[in-house]
Amino acid sequence: MLLPQSLRKLFQSLLRSPGSEMPAKEPGPSDLKDPYAKREAEKYERPIPSRELILEVLKSQGVPLPGEEIAALLSVKEPEDLESLRRRLNAMERDGQLLRNRKDRYCVVNQTDLIAGRVIAHPDGFGFLRPEEGGDDLYLSSNEMRSLMHDDRALVCVRGVDRRGRREGSLIQVLERKTHRVVGRLHEERGIYFVVPDSKHITHDFLIPSEALGQAKPGQIVVVEIIEQPTRKRDPIGRIENVLGDHLAPGMEIEVAIHSYDLPCIWPTSVNEEIARYGREIPAESREGREDIRHLPLVTIDGEDARDFDDAVYCERTAKGWKLLVAIADVSYYVRPGTALDAEAQKRGTSVYFPDRVIPMLPEILSNGLCSLNPNEDRLCMVCEMVIGDDGTLQKSRFFAGLMNSHARTTYTEVADLLDGDKALRKKYRDLIPQLEELHSLYKAFRRAREDRAAIDFETQESRIIFGEGKKIDRIVSVVRNDAHKIIEECMLAANTAAAQFLDKHKLPHLVRVHEGPGAEKLADLRTLLGRLGLNLSGGDKPTPKDYCRLIESIRGRPDEHLIQTVLLRSMSQAVYSPEQKGHFGLALEMYTHFTSPIRRYPDLLVHRAIRHAIERKKKAQYYYNDNEMAHMGEHCSFTERRADDATRNVVAWLKCEYMQDKLGEEFSGVISAVTAFGFFVELKDIFIEGLVHVSSLDKDFFHYDPAGLSLKGERTGITYRLGDQVQVLVARVNLDDRKIDLELVKAPLPEAAAKSPRKRRRRRSS
Repeated sequence: MLLPQSLRKLFQSLLRSPGSEMPAKEPGPSDLKDPYAKREAEKYERPIPSRELILEVLKSQGVPLPGEEIAALLSVKEPEDLESLRRRLNAMERDGQLLRNRKDRYCVVNQTDLIAGRVIAHPDGFGFLRPEEGGDDLYLSSNEMRSLMHDDRALVCVRGVDRRGRREGSLIQVLERKTHRVVGRLHEERGIYFVVPDSKHITHDFLIPSEALGQAKPGQIVVVEIIEQPTRKRDPIGRIENVLGDHLAPGMEIEVAIHSYDLPCIWPTSVNEEIARYGREIPAESREGREDIRHLPLVTIDGEDARDFDDAVYCERTAKGWKLLVAIADVSYYVRPGTALDAEAQKRGTSVYFPDRVIPMLPEILSNGLCSLNPNEDRLCMVCEMVIGDDGTLQKSRFFAGLMNSHARTTYTEVADLLDGDKALRKKYRDLIPQLEELHSLYKAFRRAREDRAAIDFETQESRIIFGEGKKIDRIVSVVRNDAHKIIEECMLAANTAAAQFLDKHKLPHLVRVHEGPGAEKLADLRTLLGRLGLNLSGGDKPTPKDYCRLIESIRGRPDEHLIQTVLLRSMSQAVYSPEQKGHFGLALEMYTHFTSPIRRYPDLLVHRAIRHAIERKKKAQYYYNDNEMAHMGEHCSFTERRADDATRNVVAWLKCEYMQDKLGEEFSGVISAVTAFGFFVELKDIFIEGLVHVSSLDKDFFHYDPAGLSLKGERTGITYRLGDQVQVLVARVNLDDRKIDLELVKAPLPEAAAKSPRKRRRRRSS
């Protein structure tokens, strides 16, 4: 049966396809029942066939089908429904479920032959594909990367194994472009204009036609809108959208990062219209059906400069342990699925914290207002009530929607000083002393439980940038974590664990925080380095958190303790969000999720929605998300987290370079923090800044790199530069564009045979 000519033309125009041949099977109205019809009807006013049914139909036909024939098989006829189907097919293609061939026909992706994933670009031009289904990354050669950019989603096939034993991928199709704008410096050579991106992950130069220059001049920092994406034969083409400035002035580093990493920072009009109805007070109707806990002396404990307070705690002693309440701002009440506010929050994924500015995930009226647990104000909350045993283990828990009123806004410093006996603070918070002291006792029990299960506890060094006038860095200081920091940390860990167990019990699609153990290659490198330092990591090919803990305990007090902990940390896999339960290696937990920060993390908001769905006793079939959608959410949230981290590191590196510009020629003591074939990095004492001593600046000898021992050794003098060595250096050069600080050696460590100088050895040989 052929489709009516008018319907065929309509669908062809919607798909922008010139038409196609008939498939092997005669199409006709489908008598298949959509098993997810009810879910689709609840989500959309005009429901269309689900993704699952579309895949089932394509598999049953056994051949690729053009869009109009898929519509006929699914009995989709109305123009509005045809448009919705076109969008769904495009979305399935973007998500790697379908592939459109050269004849404009759709076919089901064979996951055993084709692999969808996220592209990770290397500054040297090659890259990797991180599969969405998990497993080892695929190597992408520089030739394959010519068509790709960092964080694009792509479909590749495995074409072989490279000389290092890695699977090598060949590009089949770009599923989704992530980069639409870049920021960089405009250059001109022989009448050809191009922009070199600021981001080191983007290795393409962007060609700028002369008519697309606008008012920009060579040497300026500009924002480029991509007009044409790269291909195998041509670099990307763009147009100048905005000129940021002629120089890298103070404050510009954040503007550059925002554009380089495509950070959403402007609220759409639709979002502003949605939040216009909110005031300073919580809506009257929002109080209904909630458990009133305003009488409990819940308190917030945060940093001095915190502006949003998303968690409050209350603790009391019981006969066999403690009852702990962790109350979290009920963001899910205000941010509903399907709204413009939710779409923007999902797009942002997380708040981005720069040293002197925050790009929030939610508008200020929510993040600093209605969703912030400000003192002495009624607030909506989701509460995790836990019973903790004397041994610090979670005995049982329950979740409920609550109405709370924070009794105090305290800081980490205040609580730590109060627990240390500060009389003024104990007088100020005398009504809260009993529960703060119980919180401290509970924390000690939590710590014992943490040690018993062998959770890894790194004491990493953190620094904070202090600004002076004109956004100039005044100084860089060390951040010290006191017991108050650790109290809140352990309370949040307990609530997150309880949330993971609760959602696992109710079998709702949700995201968990996955942290897998070290990979084989990183583990081999780690063991080699530790062996050179006289250390050993037990556990064979699969070390456990307990093996890491034993090693960390054995290096306590060593001068190079900080550096060894950094190496151990880098040996582990990066934590990600996923619906697949794989446990958290670092915390030594089988189940763990993020529940405690929905103001600033979208995964936490998704967890809140799942918990609300469960406590309201709604049917699983009525839930907003299915397993495929949750997997996509996990991949997206992991991406936005990495994007925020990369942007923050970029800004901090810029600021540190700026700070060192007026210190050229000054000498500093430092410790070697990393060794490479081209030199070694030195962390400067007390200012937490790294610079490179390039091997070319090490004169009077030729140095060989030992990759196994991560060291450089002089061929003639025997001088060796190893991880952890103390050195004296001076600041030679600072490059703001490349975020690099070059150092030169002033005083080197003694050679291995310092006790036997070359002169004495020559005398013995001549005698």
